[in-house]
Amino acid sequence: MELADILFSQGFGTRRVCYGLVQSGLVQWAYTGGDWQQTLDGAFWFDELEGLQLKVQGVHWPYQEKAYILLHKPAGYECSQKPSTYPSIFTLLPAPLRQRPVKGGQTGVQPIGRLDQDTTGLLLLTDDGTFIHRLSSPKHMVPKVYEVHACHPVTDKQIQQLLAGVVLHDSNEQVKADEVEQHSETHISLTLHAGKYHQVKRMLAAVGNRVERLHRSRIGDLDLPESLQPGQWRWLSPAEVAALYEKIK
Repeated sequence: MELADILFSQGFGTRRVCYGLVQSGLVQWAYTGGDWQQTLDGAFWFDELEGLQLKVQGVHWPYQEKAYILLHKPAGYECSQKPSTYPSIFTLLPAPLRQRPVKGGQTGVQPIGRLDQDTTGLLLLTDDGTFIHRLSSPKHMVPKVYEVHACHPVTDKQIQQLLAGVVLHDSNEQVKADEVEQHSETHISLTLHAGKYHQVKRMLAAVGNRVERLHRSRIGDLDLPESLQPGQWRWLSPAEVAALYEKIK
């Protein structure tokens, strides 16, 4: 693949812009562990893309055929490219992740499921449509763990109701928690494999309680790293992507 096409695939602009970046001496490249090199030829050809590292205008960027992103979503952000009231989570991501070309789909990475504007925690984004579809599907039973801080003490009866199943307001369908772990009077960990609109909040309301704060701490076996601060993101490792794919075969 030509260098300019590689830059285009990573979201650094149109092919014309990418050729201009190379010709202006703003792009360096290296393979993992190797020395940085430079060319002013946008048509410079790469036979091997694995381990390719780029520096574009001084910013380090590893080549990724598909982008898999873990974001620590802060409160006060909407999971939408066209937010109505609060700023978009996409403002927390660098431009190339928002501009990656997607064949037959919406440009850039997209969130896998959504978190409400006041809900914090682990959010995955990718430009891999198959991954989004499978990880979002309830039939694959990928567990998601939510840290629920309730307004009132969570009783044993309420926990048993959550495990047995409750009928949500304005719905005839029964939903239930896969697991409930109590940490304090008002703090429980709630594990679900589905993700209906405002489901956790509606489940707590159905048993006579109310959510004060909600935080997603885990998807599958992937925990939100303690070192990742609200608003920060990182790439998923190949091993982490493989582990998630294993759950959605």
